[in-house]
This record gives sequence, C-alpha cells and structure tokens, in this order.
Amino acid sequence: MNKRRWLKLLFYINVVIVAALVVYKLYLNVSTAEFSAVHGEQLAAVSAKVEGQKRYRFAVVGNINNSVGIFERRIIPKLNDSDIDFVISAGNAVSSGGEDKYRALQGTLSHLNKPYLLTFGENEYEEFGSFRFYDHYGPHFYSFSAGDSRFIFLDSTGKTPWQWQLRWLNDILRADRSEHRFVFIGHPLFKPQEEFLLADDEDYLQPEAFRQALLSTFAQFEVDRVFSANISMYWEHIEGKTPYITTGGAGGLVLNQDESYYHFVKVTVDAEEGVSHEVVELPVGQHPILKQLESFWFFIHSLFYVGYINFILLVSLFLAISIKLYNAVFVGKEYYPNYDIDPEPWLKKPLRVAMFTNNYLPFIGGVPISIERLRHGLSQVKDKVLVVAPRYRETGGDSKKERLVVRMPSLFSFGDKSEFRFANIFSGYVRKKVKQFKPDIIHAHHPFWIGSLGVYMARRLKIPVVYTYHTRLEHYAHFVFLPGSLFRNIIAHFLVRRFANKCDSVIVPTQSTEEYLRMIGVKSTIYVQPTGIEFERFQHRDEDLIERLRAQQKLTDETVFVSVARLSNEKNIDFMLEGLAQLKQQSEQPFRFLMIGDGHQRQRLQEKAKQLGLTEQVTFVGSVPPQEMANWYQLGDAFLFASQSETQGMVILEAMAAGLPVVAVRSSGIDDVVVDGVNGYKTPARQELWVERVKLLLQQPEKRQQLAKQAVKCAASHSVENFTKEVRYVYAETLARYEQKKGD
Repeated sequence: MNKRRWLKLLFYINVVIVAALVVYKLYLNVSTAEFSAVHGEQLAAVSAKVEGQKRYRFAVVGNINNSVGIFERRIIPKLNDSDIDFVISAGNAVSSGGEDKYRALQGTLSHLNKPYLLTFGENEYEEFGSFRFYDHYGPHFYSFSAGDSRFIFLDSTGKTPWQWQLRWLNDILRADRSEHRFVFIGHPLFKPQEEFLLADDEDYLQPEAFRQALLSTFAQFEVDRVFSANISMYWEHIEGKTPYITTGGAGGLVLNQDESYYHFVKVTVDAEEGVSHEVVELPVGQHPILKQLESFWFFIHSLFYVGYINFILLVSLFLAISIKLYNAVFVGKEYYPNYDIDPEPWLKKPLRVAMFTNNYLPFIGGVPISIERLRHGLSQVKDKVLVVAPRYRETGGDSKKERLVVRMPSLFSFGDKSEFRFANIFSGYVRKKVKQFKPDIIHAHHPFWIGSLGVYMARRLKIPVVYTYHTRLEHYAHFVFLPGSLFRNIIAHFLVRRFANKCDSVIVPTQSTEEYLRMIGVKSTIYVQPTGIEFERFQHRDEDLIERLRAQQKLTDETVFVSVARLSNEKNIDFMLEGLAQLKQQSEQPFRFLMIGDGHQRQRLQEKAKQLGLTEQVTFVGSVPPQEMANWYQLGDAFLFASQSETQGMVILEAMAAGLPVVAVRSSGIDDVVVDGVNGYKTPARQELWVERVKLLLQQPEKRQQLAKQAVKCAASHSVENFTKEVRYVYAETLARYEQKKGD
C-alpha cells in the first residue's frame, strides 16, 4: 500500500474516532441517570457522620478536572480507605461546565463511599455551567453547620455579586456560635512568593476590594482555615492567625515538582486539640535521576486524563486536518485526463459486461430501450452482456435472450400497472449469478437501488463500474414519499453526486448534462456520448401498414403532430394539451395530435383534453411496441415535445430519423440535439412561444420539409453502431485506467 493510501486510511480512522467520541459525548448526555440537588442528600449524610463526635476528619481536594487516571483510580481508593468522614472539593471539579463533564463527574464521584460537597469554581462556571451546577448540586454559595464547625462556600467567579456575598457572610458569622469555621472559595486570595508557571493574575481572587474585605472579615471572626483551588500546586500562607491553603493536585495538570504534585489535604477537628491539617501526597515521579523526564511524562499524563475524551478528540481532529493539508499541499493533483493509458488491449478482446437497471423490457421507456439497443450492439461485436433487472408479470418472450437476464423478484411496486418496481437486491441468487458470469466491468443505469447493487458487486469483484446518467432525477419528486421541494432541491442532486463519485466513469448524452454533473460536484471521469438509435429502421416505410394505421386512426389530409412519452407528470403533457387548445383558437388549419404512450395519468389527461375541447384533435394511442414505432412516426408531419426531465430525449432522435422536424421545450436533454431553425425549434417553457412555433409548422408545409431534411442528417450521426463503438471505448479506457490505478 503506497503512502497516499496509508494517509487516506489514517484519515478515515481519525474520522471514525472523532465520530465515535462525539457519539460517546452525546451518549453521556442521554444515558446517565438524571440527578439534581445532590448537595441536599450529601449534607444530610455529612451531618449524620459528624453529629455528636468530638473528633472528625475531612479531606479537601482541588482541581479534580474530571480526572480518571489520577482522581478516580488513584485518589478515590485512598480516600475510601482512609479514616476521613467526608470530602470537600475546593473548586474545579470539572474540566469545563459542559453537561457531559458534569455527568462524567457524577460517574466518578459514584466510586467515592464518603459524602462529598463541591465548591463552585471557575471551571464549573464555564460554558453556561453555572446553570448546570445549580440544577445538579445546588446554590453557588451556601453555608451549613456540622458538629461544632461552620462550613462556608463562596462564589469567586463573578456570577454572584461579591458585595451581596459579603453582606450575607457577615450576617452568617455574626450569628454563628460554632467553635470552628472553614471557608472554601475557588480562587486563592494570595499569590505564592515565587511566580508559578501555570498561573497568571486572573487565576487569583478579583477584584482587590473583594479580597481585602474578605481578609478583614476572616480576621474579625477568626476563621480557622481558608481553602482554594484553581492553581495546580500546594501552597499555604498564614495571614494573622488564619492559614490560607491552595490545593490543586487532585487530578488536573501538575508539573510534578516541589510545589506542583498530586495530593489532597486531610483536616482533623478535635474538641481538645483544635484544628490541624496535613498534606497527603500521591507518590509519583520522585526518582531523583528521572525526575525531569518523569515531570514531562506526568505533564502529558495529566493532560490526557484532565479530559481524555477531549484529548483524543483534539488529537484526532489535528491528525485529520494535518493529513488533509498534507494532501492539499504536497500531493500533486491531476486536473487533466490521464493520456498515458492504453485501452487497445481491451478493445481487441471480447468483453463481459454486467448491466444493472431499475427497469427493463417488457417495461416500455427510454432507459429500457436504450439498454436493449446497447446490449444488442455489444452482442453484434461478440461481447457478452448480462442484464440484472426487476421481474415483470409479462416477462417471457425470447427465451434465448432471457437466459442472459437475471430477473429479481419485487419487494413492492408503485405507479399505474406497477411500472416502477423495487426489486429484492438482497437476493443471494442474483449475486451468485453475477459472480458466475465473471464480468470484466459493470455498467449501472440508475443511481440508487439496483444501481447501488452494481457498485457493491463491482467492489466485491474488484472490477470498475461505469454509470450512465439517463434521467434528471429531480423531476420525479412526485413518485417519492418525501416533501417534493426537499427531494428536488437537495436529495436528488445529492444522490446523483454521491453515486457518480463512487463510479470509475460516467457517461452522459449531452454537454449540458456534463456541465450539470460538474456543477453539483461530480469528480469522476465523464464521457459525453449520445445514446444511439437504430437509424436505418426508422428510414424504412411499410406503405401498406402505414395506410392501415392511417385508416385505424381516421387520418385524412390534416397535419398530424406526433408525441411519444410516458403519461406521467414529469413528461409535461398538460403543457402540450393547453398549447394545442390555444392553437385551435388561433388557426383554422385542421390538425391531429397522436399521443403515443401509456401511464398512470392517462385517464386524467383524456378528461383534460375533453374539457379543452380537443376530443376531435387529440388521440391517446396507448403503448406501442418499440419494434413498431418506425411506422407510427411515419404517420406524422412534425414531432411535439415538452418534457424537461430528459437527459437526451431519445424519442426526438427517432422522430428526426423518421423525417419529422421537432418543436420542443428547452432543457438539458434537448439543447444539444435540436438546433433552432435548422432541424426544428426549441423554446423556453412559455406556451405562447411554443404555440407560435407549432403554428408555423402547421401553416407552412414547405418549412416543415426544409427542417425535415436537416433532421434526418442530424439523426444519422447517432446510429447504434457508432454508439456501441464509443461505449466500448469508454469500457476499454476505464478498464485500462483501473488496472493502472491498482498497480500504483
């Protein structure tokens, strides 16, 4: 595996890690049992432990910072085994105030078998954490008495105005008759004598007026101890008779030096001996020779455990971004086609092609007919073609041809006469048949369902896949059980882009279609190759049959317009009917309109033609077998079309091959085929302009003849033979490019 593939693999591994950690963080938010007013329960437990005792102990910890490796796994076992009665956090129990951090802390504290209380610190305040602290634990500042002691917790974050806290504190202390008083405040009141590497001015109590007022109050009421955290060190300072203790080594980041190490403070309250405290140090990293090296190691160790999920998340994001930047800067990009490939070896040998399509004969439509013509053309040059398609009730016919068709049973279907079928793509039988066929290449004709099975099989068989973009998917929103605008504007384009980029090559029928695919972000190699038609067959005229058809349709000497389309919303039949109603009012020249095709909208369209007064002018012929279409085109004088869902409009080329000029509404499938004023006319989707062009052909027979000659010339260049030859070249070049890529 080359360097680029390793980098790609590493990138996706990092993406998976990031996604997994994000999911885990969400999991913490929804899976942990709800908890609120925890301090109420803990205070009751503390009072029960201490009440009536002449001697009790409690531990003070600071800067837990959601630590798992140090606090949960190293300090909590010591606290559980010690003779303390309860635990108090002096601040920064969480690494930040996010909901997941509070829930993770609750999980950590569940391992502690002693009652505990938390001080509202700087980290608890971050990321709207003040609301979470209040909901989960209780007020930001509070006081309680236990035994012969008063415990006071202050808010140093600025969330609560200090003037209000100071008034409250003085009222509490004036009324208090306790023997001992302990204060817990997140920010230290004093800086150490030597500047500390991991602290700056804002890490200490602000503003100065608040600090001075507290010092005065603590001295006046003879507070026994003041505990703070926020700084990753142990330091104590005596002001008057009161020790001010900074304890910040309960799991957060430390330097593992003389003043910065893992520890907690054990306080003893004795009715006779008074108050004393001692530091319980966690013995890590003390080897004299390796002290500096271990200092660095425990710096990294602490950083990891301060918030190990965030640490991995940040590292993974950093790696993913770094890999992307590396590829963007150092990996060369090839924006031009690779001309250094040789398709000749593949052109000289018969190919085995497996085609995957969501619809196929006997269902009549542009895509099935196009596939059948390509299949026939490839068979003529000795290629083997296997078609994977849905099963229809009418399936049968040519048994020899059906041997090379794998029919898949339908899970469900919709549309009139069940014209659209969702086949069982999970069938093991289909996969077995495709593997037995041993294709050289897979050709997918739809960007979902059976087309997706084709891509899956190509990856399993380690062969390339070609995709032909036949249909403007956004025009089929009425068939999808989703809001139409959502499907048209987002999902359809996303499906096409995602599928096309999974394929090795994409075939499109027109330049405008290629522009569309590039615009939506398709990066695969694109070949512009118009679909072929059986040109010679449409030149043939069976005069006897044509006369019988004219008699059957009761045609006389009026101008006959022909259109071929499925009777469905996306084919825009309403537009033509309304336009012909206007034409009838504007011209006395007699005309007939033969609408060839069937579909779920037939009854509604027939009723609409009747309402528009077109009963004598419009005939809904119904479905006509493809092999009989050449003679039906010969009944007409011009071909009318209004669909904007085509990528090419194969029926337009067929009509041209039969000598019919065209009047069509402009769209991506029409623009490259109809040359305005040469072989027909193309108009915007405005009925008055479309009707004007139809009226011109109705009233000027000589103009029709002139355009008809050019129409035949245009159609001649789109023969099935040429089409097959060009598609075989696409196959060969795709195979050569795929083999070269495998060798890189």
